[in-house]
Amino acid sequence: MNRIRNLREDMDLRQIDVARATGIDQKTLSNYETGKTNPDSYALIQLADFFGVSIDYLVGRTDNNLLHAQEMKKMLSKIQKDIEELKMSL
Repeated sequence: MNRIRNLREDMDLRQIDVARATGIDQKTLSNYETGKTNPDSYALIQLADFFGVSIDYLVGRTDNNLLHAQEMKKMLSKIQKDIEELKMSL
């Protein structure tokens, strides 16, 4: 489960930060990252939601770590709206 560690480190977070945000014990999270144990379905859902990736990405079934296309579209629309608002305020 190195993807969990990679995602956490990419966000400059400590294990305790992810643990607090997801409700997963820090030691349990450490075990996931080292491969000592595997996350159950609840933990996978919590981690996928927290990092904004699919469960398939977390478990290595895909290399695509992007959010669902619909979610990405919403995010891009919000960014575009924010840019337009900034332009108007200048």
